[in-house]
Amino acid sequence: MSPRGRRPRRGLVLAALAVLTALALPLHAWIPAGPATGHLGSLVETFLPWTGLLVALLLAAALLRRSRLALIAALLPALVWGLLHGTTLLGDRSTGGPADLTVATHNVDDANPDPAGAARVLVASGAQLIALEELTQPATGRYERALAASHPYHVVKGTVGLWSTFPLRDAEAVPIMPWTRALRATADTPKGPVTVYVAHLASVRLRATGFATERRDAAARALDSALRAGPTGPTLLLGDFNSTTDDRALAPVTARFRSAQTEAGAGPGFSWPAAFPVARIDQILLRDLTPLSTRTLPRTASDHLPVAATLRF
Repeated sequence: MSPRGRRPRRGLVLAALAVLTALALPLHAWIPAGPATGHLGSLVETFLPWTGLLVALLLAAALLRRSRLALIAALLPALVWGLLHGTTLLGDRSTGGPADLTVATHNVDDANPDPAGAARVLVASGAQLIALEELTQPATGRYERALAASHPYHVVKGTVGLWSTFPLRDAEAVPIMPWTRALRATADTPKGPVTVYVAHLASVRLRATGFATERRDAAARALDSALRAGPTGPTLLLGDFNSTTDDRALAPVTARFRSAQTEAGAGPGFSWPAAFPVARIDQILLRDLTPLSTRTLPRTASDHLPVAATLRF
């Protein structure tokens, strides 16, 4: 038998995995995200908070292995995860106070059987500005009728629309894809004009070849170009981005804005899929405005949850 000093230390492999995990958590941007790797980095960043499950598995494995070395090493990624995601998932970052503006966005689902029900949920939120994505005919007419009394001003371009209690002007389609999935309009609020973008980036698919994000990434780059050419001053960017704000593919856009959920959310704020939300892909981004709180709204017949935020000028 080999001398005791030459035996492999119990839990050495688990300890090495724990250290690698601790390094990968803050350095996820180093994970390759190109086509050759199936956009692996983008996939990891979409579900980044769920890396906590991997940390929990490492801790459980260390306990089962009865290895002090593995347990101590597993505490390292647990600490890193807590610092990076603990406040986001468990904390309440809302500040409260009087709000100047409430906004909401909702991918209503092109197969939604109850547009009127979705409209009731959005109106009940108190939002003065309501962005809708995945509009179709004749459903658009049903939303127009359901929101006419509370939000008399609206504009629809392609499959996206904006409803408002304030007058809207200068509305135009924003070309981010071959068909219209984005718009820009100016809302004349009592506190001054606000530029509002509504966008629905292309969907992504998980395939045998990897995470198919090419169309979404191209749409994000086109949106970034439109934003650079757009007006300055208070600006809102609302919509379904099929991406979280952690995803580097959205960095050109998110670098120009603050995230209401990141700064003033209560809990994770996951919005998709509605039956069991695992990611925040429906976004309320802002510039020259201050978020006070953000929340998901009650479930509608869509596969997304609506999200809303209160803001201050």
